Amino acid sequence: MPRPTGNVRLKAARVAAGFNSQQDLADALTQHAKDMGIRGLSIGVRQVRRWESDSPPWPQPDCQRVLVHLLGQSMEALGFTPPWGSDGSPQPGHSRRTLVAGGAATLGLAVLPGRASAAPQPDTAGADFQAVTRSHRRLYWSVTPTQLHPAVAAHAALGCALLPETRDTTRRTVATALAETYLLAGRIEFFDLREPSRATDTLLLALQAAGEADDPLLGSAIIAHMAFVPGWVADRDGALERMTAARTYARRAPASAEFLAWLDAVEAECETRCGNTRTALNLIGHAEDVLAVGNDHSSPEWMDWFSPARLAAFKGNTQMIAGHLPQARESLLHALASMTAAEDKQRSVIYGDLAAVEVASGNPEQACGYAGQALDQLAITWYATGMDRVREVRRALTPHQHERCVRDLDDRLYGWATTLSALGR
Repeated sequence: MPRPTGNVRLKAARVAAGFNSQQDLADALTQHAKDMGIRGLSIGVRQVRRWESDSPPWPQPDCQRVLVHLLGQSMEALGFTPPWGSDGSPQPGHSRRTLVAGGAATLGLAVLPGRASAAPQPDTAGADFQAVTRSHRRLYWSVTPTQLHPAVAAHAALGCALLPETRDTTRRTVATALAETYLLAGRIEFFDLREPSRATDTLLLALQAAGEADDPLLGSAIIAHMAFVPGWVADRDGALERMTAARTYARRAPASAEFLAWLDAVEAECETRCGNTRTALNLIGHAEDVLAVGNDHSSPEWMDWFSPARLAAFKGNTQMIAGHLPQARESLLHALASMTAAEDKQRSVIYGDLAAVEVASGNPEQACGYAGQALDQLAITWYATGMDRVREVRRALTPHQHERCVRDLDDRLYGWATTLSALGR
């Protein structure tokens, strides 16, 4: 078997520049970063070793600048492969993770690619691209995910093509809208299509675009969404690592009370999935206090997935899992009554949780009633998370499966349309 050779291009460039060891290059890069005015960048020999491996990770922007400036070659010439294809989509099997100083984990930001253009885009290109992003954001709450996702992905590919053709304010506008577009695509992949690995790759691209826009608050939102992926499979360390990064980014920008409360809610849901309901309830209590006190900052326009009603829904789910059934029922009914028409997609989840409360309380008929209401909502706006709740309730109803209400629920749950929706998405 041939021995792995690693990233021979970077090794050759290192030796040609007079750095005989990986440690020599690491020291030179750290010093060169200081000379370039890049503060706080420290590159260790372990990082250089990873760059010279068979599968070198795509470095973060400051590292790219120092590497290119010190060694005098492009990133591709140094043996690095961008994590995206020509259409802006993730390259198959490409993933990476870097640790930043201080031990807090974050994900590397990369300069997004694009083709050179003889003529730059006009200043109106940013606003025009952003307008479509806003439309997709609103359509998410009513359009079938499998229909919306291809349009969002195509819009992201357009953004990748536009970005290198723009300058200054227009470039930042495009980068911000591109980050939001990738975030929306990742949300659809995770919450609606149930494709967590694909969502992770897409959210990495969202984070890169947020770095291009230098928008730490949007970066915080993206990383917090990434915490759901390990949180859903009870990987507490992975979820908390991402939440630490998300909170760090949030401190770098004016964050509204609503945004900070949402971070608490995300962490609470991850803790709940990991079986730590007491910790989760403490986090939700803190979120309620943050909302009650408020602050002078407004929530960003793109943050349309959270409200006090959503927080009450988070709370009710955690209380239900913790076995606090009367309190859960009260919280969920409050959430249901407080939701606006724009939040209808979330109603299927709340109906499902109410059904679960009634199953646990020994009320199968009421449980079937709420599950039926969840199916009514799913027929209007499909949401995989809502269907998951209904299916969990049906499994809990197994001891009552010969009762008429459960059979009626089965007739609805396994009708042609609902079965295709449940099994085909």
